[in-house]
Amino acid sequence: MRSFTPREVVSELDRYIVGQDQAKRAVAIALRNRWRRQRVPGELRDEIQPKNILMIGPTGVGKTEIARRLAKLADAPFLKVEASKFTEVGYVGRDVESIVRDLADVAIKMVREEEMNKVRAQANTLVEERLLDALYPTGGATGGETGEDTTRERLREKLRKGELDQREVEIETSERSTPRLEIFSPQGVEEMGVSIGDLMGNMMPKRSRQRRVTVIQAREVLYEEEAQRLVDPDSAREKAVERVEQSGVVFLDEIDKITRASTQAGQSAEVSREGVQRDLLPIIEGSSVQTKHGIVRTDHILFVAAGAFHVARPSDLVPELQGRFPIRVELDDLGEAEFVRILEEPHNALTKQYRALLQTEGLDLEFKPDAIREIARIAAEVNRETENIGARRLQTVLERLLDQVLFDAPDMPAQTVTVDLELVRDRLAGIAGDRDLSRYIL
Repeated sequence: MRSFTPREVVSELDRYIVGQDQAKRAVAIALRNRWRRQRVPGELRDEIQPKNILMIGPTGVGKTEIARRLAKLADAPFLKVEASKFTEVGYVGRDVESIVRDLADVAIKMVREEEMNKVRAQANTLVEERLLDALYPTGGATGGETGEDTTRERLREKLRKGELDQREVEIETSERSTPRLEIFSPQGVEEMGVSIGDLMGNMMPKRSRQRRVTVIQAREVLYEEEAQRLVDPDSAREKAVERVEQSGVVFLDEIDKITRASTQAGQSAEVSREGVQRDLLPIIEGSSVQTKHGIVRTDHILFVAAGAFHVARPSDLVPELQGRFPIRVELDDLGEAEFVRILEEPHNALTKQYRALLQTEGLDLEFKPDAIREIARIAAEVNRETENIGARRLQTVLERLLDQVLFDAPDMPAQTVTVDLELVRDRLAGIAGDRDLSRYIL
């Protein structure tokens, strides 16, 4: 796990997220505590539980982005799920243990990529030899080795310089013929189906087939094959399970939607929602979940839950679940001033994204300061007059504003496109001023 200090974590989050200082501090401390726990000696380390976080705030204020950036900083397996898509055991829908199974799949992918990067040089050497065999097959000749070696070395030099990238070669790749099985069971359709598929795949013989592709395509296919062959699957599986158990992060979105107060549909719906909460309890408190990669303990997985809580309140969650989220932070509503900063400051600001997109067409997009302030004002006004969707409104407004230039860009000569106050008012003022129209367009 990367050893960022809380101050460094907040500084990095500031590059992408405007405001929400309280939430940033909470996740920064939680991340540092995980690093501290792994350095606590003896049995006490296993007794230190993660301090799960409940983020409360309307949509579009940065809850998901904070959790996603946190996982990237920690270089940890991260999974975002919506609590509302789960149902109580016995109902039709996904069971909560699939959260852990999906998180294990994420970790396996991460570890395999890391292990493949470690053997990249060795895999590339093997790929090069296979490509040379395809480009210049010797045919098992016993004479003229010196001439063949010279020709092979010349091809090797051209191959490394990229001069042969577009030449077609015929390569042999291995593939496994596996029957597709779907089994319905309490453990979940996706889990049992894949496990039996893997079992049958190991029993079935591998087949190879000939493919005719360019050298550059062959390099990718062969690299994947050789790198996977060099990676020990058992070791990768063990590392992935350990990473899930020690540093996994689960972001439970829309947790307010599984409270009793979130529905007036009737008692049965309320019971089902409370049942989902009680099914989540063992996972969050710490239990063992069987996955196709092995048994995963959930005691030290960090859970970050979030919800708008417009209708429900955090106290509407079952008491046991409330106790498993000791850290609660409220995220602030975003207004006009924050929208201006969001458009200008973050490393991935929307204005920078659109500028980069249009640069691919030879256009230089320039936003005037008064235009950015007007865009922010219109977005804030539409949020007040209709549904408040936070910073996501900026995406809708900008897409509407730049619709014409995005459409015409391929046919326009290289030039600077300036977005000024006049253009913004011309394109958006009429729509923003009409409440009924803005409800459907913006």
